[in-house]
Amino acid sequence: MKKLFGKLMLKILGWKVVLEGDVNNLDRCILVVAPHTANDEYMLGNFAYWSLGKPLKVIIKDQHTKAWYGFLVKAMGGVGIDRSQKNDLVKFVADLFKKEDFSLVITPEGTRSWVPKWRKGFYHMALAAKVPLVIASGDFKDKIIYLGKKISVEDLETRTYEDIMAELQEYYKKRTPKVPENWNPKIY
Repeated sequence: MKKLFGKLMLKILGWKVVLEGDVNNLDRCILVVAPHTANDEYMLGNFAYWSLGKPLKVIIKDQHTKAWYGFLVKAMGGVGIDRSQKNDLVKFVADLFKKEDFSLVITPEGTRSWVPKWRKGFYHMALAAKVPLVIASGDFKDKIIYLGKKISVEDLETRTYEDIMAELQEYYKKRTPKVPENWNPKIY
């Protein structure tokens, strides 16, 4: 049902999905999503994943999973975290991956506003969980969602953080965000 709904919503909204790698890259990974400049990007990403029949999760404030509408948030892949407490998110994510296969959405900017550089947690989560990074982006100029370009676990373990960030920075330069003034293409 989600697959049909995702395809229908993308068609209605005029978006298409372009796979840049094997669709199976989306089964078990840290999904690095950027640019992140507006709330509606989340729904577009969900529609894209649903249209491909792939499992997707996102870490969200637990107030959303505990609220009266929490069942909807959880059904859409929301995993609640108490942000008032100090959490070891890297360990938490690694433990989640021991239990099941899914893609975990991470927006390394950490906000929809302009930031001087990305947070590094997504990189450490992938290393700890021993899952690849998979790159995702939405191009609002062309209404295309790009998914599937993979940076393997082996690459993460053998290449430097700076080298991987340079690759990501070069990749994301090609994308047009919804709110350009909220996007800093210099990510590290």
